[in-house]
Amino acid sequence: KEIERALVEKGIVQNRVLSEFNDTAFLAGYPFKPNTLEGFLFPDTYRFEIDSDPRIVLKKFLDNFEKRVWPLLEKDKTWFDKLIAASILEKEVIDFEDRRIVAGIINKRIKNSLAIQVDATIVYAKCGGDFTGCSDRRLGKEDFEIKNSFNTYKRLGLPETPIGNPGESTIKAAISPKISPYLYYLSDPETQKTIFSKTFEEHNENRFKYLNL
Repeated sequence: KEIERALVEKGIVQNRVLSEFNDTAFLAGYPFKPNTLEGFLFPDTYRFEIDSDPRIVLKKFLDNFEKRVWPLLEKDKTWFDKLIAASILEKEVIDFEDRRIVAGIINKRIKNSLAIQVDATIVYAKCGGDFTGCSDRRLGKEDFEIKNSFNTYKRLGLPETPIGNPGESTIKAAISPKISPYLYYLSDPETQKTIFSKTFEEHNENRFKYLNL
């Protein structure tokens, strides 16, 4: 939705053309056969004509994904999970090495049947997939109770689709997770630094220290 809005503002496509795109035959022409556009509109610099055919616009995005990203994923049977994880890392963590650690934490939590508990997935659900266009991205207690497949506090495993369109560096972090002793993390809202914790008690101390929770 964010990419669509940017394209609409530039006069390249009409509103809702991408968010309601459902030409499965067109999408099936790619080796990765996406059943959603979320995650596959690779962020890069593109040139489009005004009032473009939406299929031409999508073809440029997907061709670029096939060229830049697919070679990184195609040999991995769980490649779609890696893409979903990368979309989470893109929203949650800034530093490349920290992203690798968080990717390892996500894998560890899934392996141990623990909910991954990612705030960004709940924001995605609350804001209808539109982070920048959302008037209130703050999360209250009621938001963590939402019955939605993107509520990673309530369901085990990853959300059903990516929550954004990750860049190449983030995808590389997702496919090269780093083993660590950590099981929890949070972001310092002032410095954006990722703070890691080994135990729930330590995590709660950090939540109080950095988030006043």
